[in-house]
Amino acid sequence: MPLKKSIILITIVLLIDQVSKIYIKTHFQLQESVTVFSWFQIYFIENDGMAWGTKISDFIPFISDTAAKIALTLFRIVAICGIGYWLYDVTRKSKPRVLILAIALIFAGALGNIIDSVFYGVFFSDSAIDVASFLPEEGGYAGLLHGKVVDMLYFPLWKGYLPEWLPFFGGKYFTFFEPVFNIADVAISTGFVMLIVFNKKAFPKEKIADS
Repeated sequence: MPLKKSIILITIVLLIDQVSKIYIKTHFQLQESVTVFSWFQIYFIENDGMAWGTKISDFIPFISDTAAKIALTLFRIVAICGIGYWLYDVTRKSKPRVLILAIALIFAGALGNIIDSVFYGVFFSDSAIDVASFLPEEGGYAGLLHGKVVDMLYFPLWKGYLPEWLPFFGGKYFTFFEPVFNIADVAISTGFVMLIVFNKKAFPKEKIADS
């Protein structure tokens, strides 16, 4: 899989991700939802941290949320540069197609969420007050590097009370699947799953030549 095809795939994923996010951001107010099926909703939330909404300040209490946000965004930028070089390197060396495809998906997803973190605070007004507008005259809801990631895909496949006999969680109300995510997250998760499931194909052992 040559680099040109990888770039086309990355561009397609980015376009789908950003178009969906911009549409949700400019048509939904924060926490507004639309039920598509009983098990699938479009539910608009914003993620200010890492996966599952976790923040660096949750682990390092002496760091402010603002400093933690900047540190996280800068880390993501450094990470995407490393992933980009990895993708270039494996295509240059004609590594297995499944490896290149997985890295391309991870790169596209990571870049999609970085765009939110870096630019959305400047480009959009606050969704908590009303439906956001693009490039508002009064300025965006936050500065550069302080944007929030837009999430909207919600699959509450099952809701109900767990059996009483279950240890620790018995009798509690439970939702499966509770996290809300976006197209970029799907791309990243797909890439990682491919690396795990097709590990032997992605990282074949090199045959040692007979001496």
